[in-house]
Formats: sequence, structure tokens, C-alpha cells
Amino acid sequence: MLDQLFVYHPEPWREQDWARISGLPLEDIWFQANDGTPLFGWFIHAGPRTPVLLWCHGNAGNITHRLGNLAQLFRLGLSVFLFDYRGFGQSQGTPSETGLYQDGLAAYAHLVTARKVSPTRLVVFGRSLGSTVAGHLAAQHEAAGLILESSFPSIEHMARTHYFGLPAHWLIRAKFDLAMSVRRVKIPVLVIHGDRDRVVPIRLGREVYENASAPKDFYPIPGAGHNDVTTVGGRAYFQRIMKFIALVTG
Repeated sequence: MLDQLFVYHPEPWREQDWARISGLPLEDIWFQANDGTPLFGWFIHAGPRTPVLLWCHGNAGNITHRLGNLAQLFRLGLSVFLFDYRGFGQSQGTPSETGLYQDGLAAYAHLVTARKVSPTRLVVFGRSLGSTVAGHLAAQHEAAGLILESSFPSIEHMARTHYFGLPAHWLIRAKFDLAMSVRRVKIPVLVIHGDRDRVVPIRLGREVYENASAPKDFYPIPGAGHNDVTTVGGRAYFQRIMKFIALVTG
């Protein structure tokens, strides 16, 4: 299926002592999606009253490739639940649009039900393809806020951007219609985008922002592409995220 070729680029798990390598208090979490698929993630606990970031990553690699970013967020005083979709890392199964949506919902259920995290201190974060998972989740469940980074309105928009306007999306089953999801979101939204992103041009991020309801904010990162938003954005980037989280979690 073309979805597996063009949309998902998971990497298998490499067994390492990731807690020692990263210096982070990584708690291994096994949980299940609604269809029974076993999923794996890491939870880092910064304290009983800290905001909790539910992190939906992009379409490539696995959670081990986000350790540097995870460390920065933890140092800022955030608890974070970072998980792998089905077929990524140690998580079982094969990725699909409905599957990834289930995985995001299962991660949310783990935090709210198993860990008793109040939705009032839970912020959902999605990067790139993960933005569609985060938006789908936030449209259905209570949370304090939603952060969308390097996001796009739908797979159709991406296909038209990269295939000279040809209807290449007809060959891909997945829709990942974030524009539709974000219109149903009733919580504050922060949209972040690099202004030199050649994978997802900033105009697509602005379209996501335009579809969102207020309160909302758009934060462009000058000089940033698709995969270097955190490094190019630097301290100001993390300050903006923390300002948003402090505002929505009170």
C-alpha cells in the first residue's frame, strides 16, 4: 500500500540503556490501544503539580530520536509522555491513519485514567504528522491546550504541494484532515512553524491556524526549516511554549 511507502517511516527499536545515555528518569510504559495493539512510551515525571505534555511525534524514526528535545522540556519543569505509534520502535502492529488516532487516544487514556492526570494540566503537543493525531485527540477530549508544530491541513494539501498540483492524494488512502479536526477544537491553540520549511511550507501552517477557533496564536520561527525548529528557535522558542503552557494550565 502506498501509505506505507510515502506516509510512515518508522525505525525499529535499538536496545540500549537509554536512561543512562540521556541522563533522564525515563519510566517505561506499556499500554494498549482500543483494538488491543501493545504500545510503548516513556514518561518523565517532573513533579506532582507540573503541567504534563502529551507528545505526538512525526512520521519517522521512534521515540529514541527525540531524547534531546525531551531533555530540554524536562529541564524546563514539564512532565512529558512521549510514545511510539504502532509499528514504530517497540510498539506493535502496522501504522495506519485510524491506528495512529487510536494510539493517541490510548496515550491520553493512560494519562487521565491510569496516572490520574487532570485534563486541566494536560497539554497536547503534535509535530508534523503528529499534529494530525494531536488535533484529532483534542477535538474529542478535554485538555488545557493544544500545540501544533510544522503542521499541515491534510494529506491532500501535502500531495498537491509536492506533486505540482497533480491529484497524487488519490493514490494514498490516509486523509489526516487536521483542518477538519481543528475546527472542532474548543481549547486554546498555539501553531508554530518555521518560515523556511520546504517539507511543509509555512502557508500550510497558516491555513491550519486560520481553521482553528480563538483563542489561538501563530508563532513563526525565522530561518527554521522542518526539522530544526527547536535548534533555530532556541531559547525564545522554549520560552514561547512555556508561556503558552503557563497561560492555559493556570
